[in-house]
Amino acid sequence: MNKKQPIIWFTGLSGSGKSTLGTALEKVLQDEGRHVRVLDGDDIRTGLCKDLGFSEEDRKENIRRVAEVAKLFSDNGIVTICCFISPTNEIREMAREIIGKNYVEIYVDTPLEVCQERDVKGLYAKAELGEIKNFTGISAPFDIPTNPEVKVATVEKSVEESLHSLRKSLDKYL
Repeated sequence: MNKKQPIIWFTGLSGSGKSTLGTALEKVLQDEGRHVRVLDGDDIRTGLCKDLGFSEEDRKENIRRVAEVAKLFSDNGIVTICCFISPTNEIREMAREIIGKNYVEIYVDTPLEVCQERDVKGLYAKAELGEIKNFTGISAPFDIPTNPEVKVATVEKSVEESLHSLRKSLDKYL
């Protein structure tokens, strides 16, 4: 049977760089010969969780489903990279409890102003106009993680520099 693999859980605001770093990390790990899968919030919301909205209850259910899927992947020898805002400490703790000791939290620490500048989808502008309800960082809270295994500040480094330091930080989990 395959050895359980880590679940690398990226959390941060929309536009912080979670998906960018997650997909770059996926490539690095694949190049190392590892079996890897990225679960990304946008992709999950168009399939597995398309029946959910963005209320607190729906966000919790979204993360519960993702954590259960990620755990199945981990149990079958796949390093799983999860890229989800997962805005509250409570939601992230629920994911950690479902996944267990293989949960590795990565906080992508990017100031709101920078995320707003990076907003290629125009979501922050829509949220500020009231067109999107319960948008994290604008009309819904984001709890800064209290004890992530790794913290990445994307403003201070390029994607390549962030990826290099992140990969080194993950050595003890892989």
